[in-house]
Amino acid sequence: MTKPIKILFTIPNFITAGSGGAMLNIIRRLDRERFEPAVAVLKMGGALDEEVRRMGLLLIEAPFVIPAKPYTSLLYRANQAAKLFKPYGFDIWHSFHYGDDYTEPLVAKLAGAKSWVFTKKNMGLGSRAWFFRSLLAGKIAAQNTDMLKDFFDTPLFKGKTRLIPRGVDLKKFRVPQKKKSTIMSRSGVPEDAIALGCVAHLVPVKGQLTLIEAVARLPKVHLFLAGKPMDQDYTRDLHALVERLDVVERVHFLGGMDDVPAFLAEVDVVVLPTWDKWRREGCPVALLEAMACGKACVATDVPGSRDIIEDGVSGFLVEPENAQAMSDAIERLKDDPELRVRMGKAARLRIEANYSIEREVAAHEKLYEEIMAGRKK
Repeated sequence: MTKPIKILFTIPNFITAGSGGAMLNIIRRLDRERFEPAVAVLKMGGALDEEVRRMGLLLIEAPFVIPAKPYTSLLYRANQAAKLFKPYGFDIWHSFHYGDDYTEPLVAKLAGAKSWVFTKKNMGLGSRAWFFRSLLAGKIAAQNTDMLKDFFDTPLFKGKTRLIPRGVDLKKFRVPQKKKSTIMSRSGVPEDAIALGCVAHLVPVKGQLTLIEAVARLPKVHLFLAGKPMDQDYTRDLHALVERLDVVERVHFLGGMDDVPAFLAEVDVVVLPTWDKWRREGCPVALLEAMACGKACVATDVPGSRDIIEDGVSGFLVEPENAQAMSDAIERLKDDPELRVRMGKAARLRIEANYSIEREVAAHEKLYEEIMAGRKK
């Protein structure tokens, strides 16, 4: 019987949990007869550490990245770090470290890994370090088509890059049988009001300022912001704008949301108002989850979102930071219940066809087997 492929998944920590959760969604579904996963973190203490142990996985706390400077001692220091991992005999390292570090592939190679892979989550690629990181990778998993076109469409990278967007659990995120009203009633919102939902941390890149401006132009529309206040200055700006536009009674800050499917069951339309100046969206899970729940969505026309939504069919794409365009799109959905239903059904079908978690896992399994087959030639 062929031995399973030993894969080390690396991530700085599980403290913020978002990217770690996405990584574990893949790991827990890998075929254990063909793959033997393990996890390495730079620092324990995150929310999902125990989840890794419950899955029966090896969890290593060790430095798999090191300072690049001084260059004169880089290889020596990389070899010292590699000694901690070498006894495990990992075949493949898959990095979910989303920074531009290029020392990890050196550590992986010196530890005996046959290939080092990284997932490209965001749209930053302006540094020399990103070039070295990509050059040293055996394979690259890109999350949207803009990445393929803008970053990896060169002879150096094209052959090693694969498009692997995120996937969503279609059993967990499904079309609700009926609209609930728990959050709305607690917030004093009339049941016949149109409820907008936005699931995103309160950080500038997510563009909630533009969304609040759009809502201010739409009487009788209520906005529910589900997201942790990760940037205090920005959060203060959001509250100040709500006060200035006199929409305090129609904009509701809910904080972090543990039960996202229940929240999505209560709203009529979901909006993802990402700004484009940071170009950080890879494949926005919030959009996938909302569409899987059969919600008509409005999103800005940015990398990642433009792959997911078919404009005018399964949702609307609007210009980033354009409050009037966003308001117009929301108003069309507000005034046309049949359009909301039609787009919601199309959204669910699109996720089923292209963005299921099973499809994402299968793409990773294919990638790993492709690597190992290439090593045998």
